[in-house]
Amino acid sequence: MAGVVALGFLVALEVAARRYGLPGPITNQVREVVFPPKSGFLLYAGMALMMVVLTWRQRFLAAGAAIGVDLAFAVVRWAVGAETAGGHPFGNGALWVILGCAVIALTRRTGHERVLLLKGVGLALLLVAGRKTGDIWLLITSKSRPEVLDQYLATADHALGNPSWLAGRALTATGSIGFNFLDVVYGQLAVAAVVVALYQLRNVAVDRRFPRHHLVRTFLVIGLFGPAIYMIFPVVGPIFAYGTGAEHWASVSLWADTPSSAQWAVADLWPGTPPPVATPQHMPFDEITPRNCMPSLHTAWATAIFIHSRKGPRFLRFAGTFWLLATLAATLGFGYHYGVDLIAGVVFTLTIEAALRAYDRGWDPPGILMVAYGTTVFAALLTSYRFLPYEMATHRWAAGPLLLLAMISVIYAYARTVAPRKPSTPPERRPEPEPQPELAL
Repeated sequence: MAGVVALGFLVALEVAARRYGLPGPITNQVREVVFPPKSGFLLYAGMALMMVVLTWRQRFLAAGAAIGVDLAFAVVRWAVGAETAGGHPFGNGALWVILGCAVIALTRRTGHERVLLLKGVGLALLLVAGRKTGDIWLLITSKSRPEVLDQYLATADHALGNPSWLAGRALTATGSIGFNFLDVVYGQLAVAAVVVALYQLRNVAVDRRFPRHHLVRTFLVIGLFGPAIYMIFPVVGPIFAYGTGAEHWASVSLWADTPSSAQWAVADLWPGTPPPVATPQHMPFDEITPRNCMPSLHTAWATAIFIHSRKGPRFLRFAGTFWLLATLAATLGFGYHYGVDLIAGVVFTLTIEAALRAYDRGWDPPGILMVAYGTTVFAALLTSYRFLPYEMATHRWAAGPLLLLAMISVIYAYARTVAPRKPSTPPERRPEPEPQPELAL
């Protein structure tokens, strides 16, 4: 059922993208079978997730086949002088192996082993498709939402003391060192997620089954529902709406050739001067910059990584905490988000986590109450940002603590009712399956 829903969503998004003259996620994925992929690292990360269902010998065969295919593609592209601009020179091999395992599952596996291998393939393809659908969603938001609500969030952000302006000045003071460090953390969030997911799925090859709940599920659901909020509450971010856009970081990054949207900004205020408190208005913006601020999905994903790393070893717990703090610093310091976006992102993630865990347990009363409460708080945040931003700014002494209290209350409710508990007895393992023939890659 989940696979049918995912396929239907991809087809619907493909049709929607075509209406705006854009290639959809299915088209983009099919192209990467031959053409240079947009992210070779993501394809190999997807292959790594698929390999949790394989034996160690099969994993080495799969990795070797992927590298061999990539080398063959590199030689052919070099021989014909093909360009890889806009894409990575590797990654096709990983996609070929993923698709090859799907064929093997359908033709050479039966019963539970076929289902298990197809689940591994589906996990890999969903991870890659999630990135493709996210890219298309962002393009659709920029084309379909000509006006943005940045003035509303910038006004409401006065209640929190304009954290994006403070973080932006602090990051600017660090120069290229601080920017490039946080840029790596911000850009490799998916890699951190895969590391945590691989730890959670490390016993799949032995148990011959997936755990009931793991990080990849949360990641995909966040990516599915988050962009829908972008359509309801389109926002481009302070560096674009109140600054010079990419030009601000051009001297310390590789963004010098990125088109600037400074001509659409209200004024060149970020991060030096907080915007004045005034009645907010809708404002037109370009058809290029994504409306991807409310809620902050980077904050949502980093929060999910933090939650799922809590049951890991000390190093993994430390890494999850570091990635969350560094992501919060980057989203604010780069000027991509307002402080109120981050609060909404945390509440959004905890509500989704609660819903997934309640679904696994059978929708018990504590889970239902937690999901209802998180949904109510999230809806109240969006409503207040949209209809009461001026009142929040002029009564910041009350609005700021209330915003923080709303987020803390959801965190507390989650910790009390949904946070994973250690099982009283170890889970029962299935009997060892009959030996299966090795993958012929």
